[in-house]
Amino acid sequence: MHTPSTPPADTGVPTNPTFCPHLLPWWPFAAPRLALSQSYWLKRTQRSGAGTQRGLQGIAGLRSRSSTRVSSESVSSAVRRLQGQSEGGVGELSWDSYISSREWVWCCDLKGPCGAGGSLCAFGFWGSPLWFWGSPLWFEFWGSPLAFSSPEDGDFLALDLGGTNFRVLRVKVSDNGLQKVEMESQIYEIHEDLMRGSGTQLFDHIAECLANFMEKLKIKDKKLPLGFTFSFPCQQTKLDESILVNWTKGFKCSSVEGKDVVSLLRQAIKKRGDFDIDIVAVVNDTVGTMMSCGYDDQNCEVGLIVGTGTNACYMEEMRHIDLVEGDEGRMCINMEWGAFGDDGALNDIRTEFDHEIDMGSLNPGKQLFEKMISGMYMGELVRLILVKMAKEGLLFRGKLSSDLRTTGHFETRFVSAIEKEKEGLQKAHEILTKLGLEPSHEDCLATHRICQIVSTRSANLCGATLAAVLRRIKENKGVDRLRSTVGVDGSVYKKHPHFARRLHKTVRKLLPDCEIRFVRSEDGSGKGAAMVTAVAYRLAAQHKARQKILEALKLSHQQLLEVKRRMRVEMEKGLGKETHAKAAVKMLPTYVCSTPDGTEKGDFLALDLGGTNFRVLLVRVRNGKRRSVEMHNKIYSIPLEVMQGTGEELFDHIVHCISDFLEYMGMKGVSLPLGFTFSFPCKQTNLDEGILLKWTKGFKATGCEGEDVVSLLKEAIHRREEFDLDVVAVVNDTVGTMMTCGYEDPYCEVGLIVGTGSNACYMEEMRNVELVEGDEGRMCVNMEWGAFGDNGCLDDIQTEFDLAVDELSLNPGKQRFEKMISGMYLGEIVRNILIDFTKRGLLFRGRISERLKTRGIFETKFLSQIESDCLALLQVRSILQHLGLESTCDDSIIVKEVCTVVARRAAQLCGAGMAAVVDKIRENRGLEFLKVTVGVDGTLYKLHPQ
Repeated sequence: MHTPSTPPADTGVPTNPTFCPHLLPWWPFAAPRLALSQSYWLKRTQRSGAGTQRGLQGIAGLRSRSSTRVSSESVSSAVRRLQGQSEGGVGELSWDSYISSREWVWCCDLKGPCGAGGSLCAFGFWGSPLWFWGSPLWFEFWGSPLAFSSPEDGDFLALDLGGTNFRVLRVKVSDNGLQKVEMESQIYEIHEDLMRGSGTQLFDHIAECLANFMEKLKIKDKKLPLGFTFSFPCQQTKLDESILVNWTKGFKCSSVEGKDVVSLLRQAIKKRGDFDIDIVAVVNDTVGTMMSCGYDDQNCEVGLIVGTGTNACYMEEMRHIDLVEGDEGRMCINMEWGAFGDDGALNDIRTEFDHEIDMGSLNPGKQLFEKMISGMYMGELVRLILVKMAKEGLLFRGKLSSDLRTTGHFETRFVSAIEKEKEGLQKAHEILTKLGLEPSHEDCLATHRICQIVSTRSANLCGATLAAVLRRIKENKGVDRLRSTVGVDGSVYKKHPHFARRLHKTVRKLLPDCEIRFVRSEDGSGKGAAMVTAVAYRLAAQHKARQKILEALKLSHQQLLEVKRRMRVEMEKGLGKETHAKAAVKMLPTYVCSTPDGTEKGDFLALDLGGTNFRVLLVRVRNGKRRSVEMHNKIYSIPLEVMQGTGEELFDHIVHCISDFLEYMGMKGVSLPLGFTFSFPCKQTNLDEGILLKWTKGFKATGCEGEDVVSLLKEAIHRREEFDLDVVAVVNDTVGTMMTCGYEDPYCEVGLIVGTGSNACYMEEMRNVELVEGDEGRMCVNMEWGAFGDNGCLDDIQTEFDLAVDELSLNPGKQRFEKMISGMYLGEIVRNILIDFTKRGLLFRGRISERLKTRGIFETKFLSQIESDCLALLQVRSILQHLGLESTCDDSIIVKEVCTVVARRAAQLCGAGMAAVVDKIRENRGLEFLKVTVGVDGTLYKLHPQ
């Protein structure tokens, strides 16, 4: 994926792609067989300031004491405003100046039978030196399928730290046909002296509480995987690494900011020495909430937190997310809606009390929406109104206490207590009295009403923004009536006696054409962290299995040097008179003793036979100041029955095609010299004589092996009795390539073909060509390097897939090097790997199509198409569909990885062989540095993008 050098420009609302492509019940223990259906890279902004993770950016506010209600008109206006900003925001992420870190998030979409599915995420920070396609360790499981052949179970631990209390949980997953999740948890307090002490003290305390919890459950002797919910602004470079940017929520522990909190926890645990755990993942509380609600309700596509802070996320169509490549499927957008209004969009509905709270906050001008609705500020809003009304003589007989004057002394929990149905007024009297006031009955009634107005505004504004989100989902889906579920967590939503009901009512009022269900997240952040851990564990195992299979195809630098050395040894054997007969690399003399010098001229015919198609060409060469080569050609196919029939039928077909070409060019009566490119292993005794040693590339025409192919061609011309041609030279396609390039470049002394087959030639010193008399000058040697390894010298780098391809080929045990690198075989190697993956449950949900079982069905051209597709989604999926495979986006990524590994190995082996050739030329001439050009041809070299 392209890595932008700078973040997008500010656009107001950071509707950021993040986490979870489908919130469906997806956990591995929820279905016996699951598979990743999509995976993506995406971006999200990190929250900043107090409160839990934030989102969309402010909406609506108390106007004044005389206008404290949020009217339906202002709510509708807020919805329209939010929708307008969201439209731009999804395509163009905004980046606020206060945001101290950026994160990239990897998401994968999990699907199982009967529609079960879900998601997993992993994070990394903007500008990370480890870019994430294949980032070390934590993320090499980016494409692993979650396809289980047996139920998943196990014990997992979770820590949930995000405020003055933190929880330790044990999540036990079992599957005895009931797919059960059991949880045990304990809450531990973090005293203020720990919150403001040293980081060492804090993490020692956490480790001590973890030890206490494990001791109680008698699991201290087990090394369990742990997920860590750490709800503070962090930069994540790995799934198990999170660097704290800054403390919020009253924490001020020294020597933690700028440090990896996972490492600090590990150090604290190691220092104790009485237990050990495997910290697999660190996640945000919003992530955990969405995970747990997605498990409970497969229709859940929106997540909402209204607690100390507030945020939301929802499932957006990929086609609308301009920052992420690909148009298929959906992706979860982390809205970061707490910052709605930071650009002034809500100035007309913010009140003097909102302004006062903002000016006294840790982050003035930021998170304005959050400051109007979340639990961290709701109580303070009520206090400021009470103070103003008291100063104006409207409450408490104009008298103020020092407690009421003190910031933060009217807590949000007081609002919930005062709004209780039966005991609200009594609670108001108790709370006001504790604040040093002498409230009358009317004061208690007024305080109750103020709390009601503030909390109602909060619920209405949350409902308005949520309605905008749900309206967008409805429009995206193009349905008349939306049925959806919103997963919700947060202390305000759960503990305020009327907040949830008011929120639901606002949403239903603004969306009469939708059926919206709200599901409370129970133990969302802790349970979610444990589940991320469970999936990460399983994904890592799946990835490890796949990489183990592919490892054999990944050649090290030392292995490539060894291939080069062995090629050099085989070259010497082929050149030697005594060793030639047994040599695998035949090093055949071509009797071409020089390369073009630019003086050549004239009209020539050429035949080019080397595969299922062959060409007839008219070549007009002009020299002098206007040196040029003009070519006319026509391509003819060779039917399979001719390729594998008799030699007479094959050469009669070739002559028929020559006749057609001469008639096409109007040259039937002209006698021209002809050069015959015959791209099969031949022994040449003269320039115009080539004895076929063996057929390759699927040819099996009888009566040709051991015969001079020039004589066979001449006999066929005589049988036709239409024209006569002077066959001057027979050359290999590699020689032809070298000569063609040599006409343009005098340094060209090597020819290479990487197409249907593979071969090379080069200019060897005559003194080294022992099969031909004479020591002066040079001669082009046709290496026939496709047979390199036929003597077993490459057995140690051949894989089970190479052996399978060789065994079922037309010439088992022959052309082994060619079968590892050429276009005729790469697709078949990939097909065998895909079948192996599928049988192991690592691909296509373990289902092999009948077409994939067909030899040769995965054409090598597919490799080129797949590696040309930047995200391996559209092109790959269409190819897989053609092969009868029901593939997911993640299947596409896995297939692309396999194609890349196979093609890279082919290129590396080819490069190692070519290095041996060039090095030999350099040594032949006693040079320390050689300047040489390699002329290259072949469909694989030309068409493969990499």
